[in-house]
Amino acid sequence: MAVRLFIGNLPYAATEAELRQHLSVVGEPTQILMPVDRETGRPRGFAFVEFADPAAAQETIRRLDGQPFLGRSLSVSEARAREDRGPGDRPPMGGPRPLRPPLGAAPAGSPPRERAFGPPAPPRRQGAGASRKHRTERGAPRGPIPIRSGGRLYAVEDEGEVGPEPEDFDDVAKRADEELPED
Repeated sequence: MAVRLFIGNLPYAATEAELRQHLSVVGEPTQILMPVDRETGRPRGFAFVEFADPAAAQETIRRLDGQPFLGRSLSVSEARAREDRGPGDRPPMGGPRPLRPPLGAAPAGSPPRERAFGPPAPPRRQGAGASRKHRTERGAPRGPIPIRSGGRLYAVEDEGEVGPEPEDFDDVAKRADEELPED
């Protein structure tokens, strides 16, 4: 009975001939299937390899799992049938995502929450918004501080008018010219 292996983490540039040559060290594969992306036509980075001899398949898993192939470490395991996988085991398009509960979901083991009526409340702000809220409660200003002038204002006409020079004004610059010592 033929055994099918899953070979993951293949380089995208790998060809079927290169993979066949790499696997033939252990045993000759009967069939190699390298799926390609429907939209781009580029290889998807994995392959299914079928061996007629189960002992050769097990030896391939033992010897080649984690071994480098064109710069990447291969992941070799026995392929599972589609029926073995559950409907939710397949990650969405775009790659695997971490499992986390949806927003607003109750923690495991807690009783379900019931609402009396009305729409759900908007989510509470966290992070910088929360600290900003406490700042305004303490009496700090909410925005820029307004500028208030308390001094005397002059009109444009007043700028040109200069009063008479005070009589007791001591002009140091004029006096310095007069008092220069002669050498």
